[in-house]
Amino acid sequence: MKKLLTLLTLTGTMLMANTYALKPLVITPAVTCFIGAYDPPTKENKGFVSNVCTVDTGKSIVVIEAGPTYRFAKELNAYIAAHSGKKVEAVIVTNFHDDRYTGASYYKEKHIPIITHKTLPEELKKHPEKFTRIPKVTTKEEYAGSKVVQPDILTGDTYIIKGTARTIEILKLSKGSNSTSDIAVYVPSEDFIFVGNMVFNGRFIKYGKYSHMDAWIKALEVLEKMHVKYVMGGHGAAHGSDAYKENLDYLKLLRASVKKAYENDMDREDVRPTVQDEAFSHFKHFKEIAPANVRNYYDYLEWAE
Repeated sequence: MKKLLTLLTLTGTMLMANTYALKPLVITPAVTCFIGAYDPPTKENKGFVSNVCTVDTGKSIVVIEAGPTYRFAKELNAYIAAHSGKKVEAVIVTNFHDDRYTGASYYKEKHIPIITHKTLPEELKKHPEKFTRIPKVTTKEEYAGSKVVQPDILTGDTYIIKGTARTIEILKLSKGSNSTSDIAVYVPSEDFIFVGNMVFNGRFIKYGKYSHMDAWIKALEVLEKMHVKYVMGGHGAAHGSDAYKENLDYLKLLRASVKKAYENDMDREDVRPTVQDEAFSHFKHFKEIAPANVRNYYDYLEWAE
């Protein structure tokens, strides 16, 4: 009876400790990903809405994306230790958004280097509002330890991590896309690339007020020419060689349609019906996001003059 009570207590403690249900998606023997929910941060997903991946470089592991909270990062690192027996040597964060960056507070505490693009610290300063979402959908206990920290290593166009078994290349595919700090993480030996918010799958792509249309399209065209076998975006489980394609097609359509309307002096609120984007309506949250994309790009064209 005493052993049974002890077992039940341990089981209960483990269940309470695991806030995030981490389900691995094995891409290659060296690359594993964990797919975030297709919705915005909610009480159910607790901010885990962006994909997170791990790369086994030989003697250690590199994590791609820090995750939404200190607790998420802690649970992921416990998972890594239990399943690989290896330590995390670095975490790469592909842009400044809270759902992929706030977990960096855990890595900072553990003295594990946080690697980002050199523009990220400035974006953190400009957009503090991005870090108000997740505290609203988590309890104080779930959010404990989470805070905005500064990165340790700032990259330019290229940064190399050399492991004992494989090399990771951090690439800047263009000057900006969904945000200025967007970077890609390429693992040549695995024919795998993680492109963060340059690619959305499962949920509709979002063109924000700080996005860069021409540079975003350029980044995806550069990606297209790389002919990588596995392309993992920041959202969605799709990871085939053409996982970026619908995003590129949509952005080209959005750019051409809104530019034409703007050049014809069409009022901002009349532009939406002219954008023939029904082919992309199968994406989750299309109805909510598509009109905002039109408005945001129209506003950009007005300010760009």
